[in-house]
Amino acid sequence: MEQCQRDCQWLKQLKFPDGFAFNISRCVNTQEVRLFGVKSHDCHIFMQSLIPIAFRDLLPKQVWEPLVEISEFFRALCAPVIQVNDMAIWQERIVEIIFKLERIFPPSFFDSMEYLVIHLPYEARVGGPMQFRWMYPFER
Repeated sequence: MEQCQRDCQWLKQLKFPDGFAFNISRCVNTQEVRLFGVKSHDCHIFMQSLIPIAFRDLLPKQVWEPLVEISEFFRALCAPVIQVNDMAIWQERIVEIIFKLERIFPPSFFDSMEYLVIHLPYEARVGGPMQFRWMYPFER
């Protein structure tokens, strides 16, 4: 619990460049050790950038590595320039990453939404970069 409070304190002091992400200090409750009021774009930034850093010392290696891999997957998927060959590789790797996550989390965690990421590399190959198709400008 002490490590979680330190991580919340770290998040409370974290600063981002203007326009990159949200002001996370407003969304951190250090007493209850939780985040609240976080929008989907903010979760996206958290997933891409903060998970590899925030949980490195908190989680065991076999749990932390699949989370970093899925973070890298989303970073590659949302890049401004997408290489078709890279998406073909990610198409295979995401299945392995989901399998690793299935070994960590209980079966009740997984519903159809968690498996939809398997189709995202194909959509990126067909539709191009994600930034032209995502909803974040409308949410803010």
